[in-house]
Amino acid sequence: MFQGASSLSLDGKGRLSMPTRHRDVLGATANNQLTITKHPHGCLMIFPRPEWEKFRERLAALPMDAQWWKRIFLGNAMDMELDGTGRVLISPELRSAAQIEKETMLLGMGNHFELWDKAKYEAKEAEAMQGAMPDVFRDFSF
Repeated sequence: MFQGASSLSLDGKGRLSMPTRHRDVLGATANNQLTITKHPHGCLMIFPRPEWEKFRERLAALPMDAQWWKRIFLGNAMDMELDGTGRVLISPELRSAAQIEKETMLLGMGNHFELWDKAKYEAKEAEAMQGAMPDVFRDFSF
């Protein structure tokens, strides 16, 4: 399970250096193989390959009225691999789709990561914090 936030910068070639705390897990569970695709909230999802394969199977089983969402997730998915120094290339197409230029936030979301443009993430987080909590948290204890 991945969790936690990391403020990271892409290098000049668009590569992201995966935080050290995640590298061993990705090596052991996914042989350093990742799949990156669009998220409907405007960020990117980064899956270890075995988790992507589970997600892909669920997507493939969706009915025809979800065809556009299948295109968004499957049609934009790119298989990548961590290099020897723990970096992964974020393709120009996916960087453009998420409006990511250099400064990013990588969030561990359980079985996958979200990669956000840092300024965009901070703005959306501030907006969410100003709003009311969803009803699902009504009986949640902190």
